[in-house]
Amino acid sequence: MLEKAFNDVYTKFKLHFYQNVFQRFATREATLTTVESFCMEGIMAMGEPTIAEFSRMMHISTPNAAYKIGSLVRKGYVEKIQSTVDRREYHLRPTQKYIDYYSISYAYLHTVIERVRKRFPEEDTAKLEEMLTIISNELMPELDLLPADPEKAAVLQREAEMAEAEKNQ
Repeated sequence: MLEKAFNDVYTKFKLHFYQNVFQRFATREATLTTVESFCMEGIMAMGEPTIAEFSRMMHISTPNAAYKIGSLVRKGYVEKIQSTVDRREYHLRPTQKYIDYYSISYAYLHTVIERVRKRFPEEDTAKLEEMLTIISNELMPELDLLPADPEKAAVLQREAEMAEAEKNQ
């Protein structure tokens, strides 16, 4: 039963995302292909990966990743930011154009979370948060999205916290 319930929730989030992607195609607002949308989802999930980090995570060749990233840069959805630590390295950062595009899907997540907070007691939502954090941090090691560099991880964490604080104001 747990497997089915988890799968149902996961499937509904995926379907909502797909609806948004296809709706943009129907209204001709989309300039991202479906594969590019998936690439952007990966980049968003990873923070600010390098092309090499992105290619490793997605299990595609670096030249293939570079080609896809080049298209996203040309379309204005990604910018390459030179590393302050290693000037030879560039990190991929979603632009405001993509963040605006992405916020439609993220808004649904926020809606569901607000419904959870209204439906369940605070201690249950705290337990759910604890369980999801454990699942993400301990039980899914194959998809560790935090960078190996602790400094980079700390910066990404601070940025995420600042964005969350802005959203809640």
